[in-house]
Amino acid sequence: MSAAEKAQAAQSVRNGWLLSAPALVILTLFAVGPLMIVVVYSFLAAGQYGNVEWSFSLDGWRGILWTKDIFDETYGLADANISIFWRSIKLSVLTTILTFAVGFPTAWFIATRPQKSRALWLFLITIPFWTNLLIRTYAINEVIRNEGLMNTVLIKIGLISEPIRLIYTDTAVFIGMAYVYLPLMVLPLFAAIDRFDMRLLEAGYDLYASRMQVLRRVILPIVKPGIIAGSILVFVPSLGAYVTPRVLGGGKQMMIGNFIDLQFGQGRNWPLGAALSLTLLVIVTAALLIYVKYANRDTTHGH
Repeated sequence: MSAAEKAQAAQSVRNGWLLSAPALVILTLFAVGPLMIVVVYSFLAAGQYGNVEWSFSLDGWRGILWTKDIFDETYGLADANISIFWRSIKLSVLTTILTFAVGFPTAWFIATRPQKSRALWLFLITIPFWTNLLIRTYAINEVIRNEGLMNTVLIKIGLISEPIRLIYTDTAVFIGMAYVYLPLMVLPLFAAIDRFDMRLLEAGYDLYASRMQVLRRVILPIVKPGIIAGSILVFVPSLGAYVTPRVLGGGKQMMIGNFIDLQFGQGRNWPLGAALSLTLLVIVTAALLIYVKYANRDTTHGH
């Protein structure tokens, strides 16, 4: 490479950095900056009336799993915190499983419709996104509450004699999150199934495979990237959900998002809230890294 070509290449690199500079500045100010503030706050002492005291402390991180006795100042396992983490992970996993169980047949149905009608079905799937999350959550609340639509109908047709009590339980939160995040599972699955070569089904049946064998050995391995993508898109927001547990859980069935809000509000323990936020970020990042690992492995095997 001649000197002129090297100078031109260097100039091209400089121009690229200059063009991307505004985006980098915005990213630093509004993404990295707030995150660094949270990191700093997690290593400070809690203020008496909220905020923080500017002295180094690990109490925020210690408070995730341990709690201090107010009398002898000894530490014990924070059972309530562990319960909240377990509930969050459990409900997120169950929500992911239910949305897959409902979303896979739905996506298959849409992908196998005539080309002209697919757009209509996809349009219907995306309609819930037009409505605010809070409104959708209150709509579910009106359906499953004691005097709601579901119980009213079941009582009138004689299937039950008294209302089924779902509201303000883990089940209510589970149902609400599954309803809210179902489209996030259907769309990636549809994209994967839409590229599926249906002639492979005929080949499987010609080789005397049963429907279950075709599903397990032909369909699922090929649409696996869509399954992983949909699972991540559902699991990640479910884990940090705030509105749905707040409305349908009634403040009794807290998840990690509600617990973080409590620390920055009534709890007045900002370092613990910051540490919890970073812990949630680590869990989400780990889930995304697992997705990238499996996605890359599938791509490598495909080639």
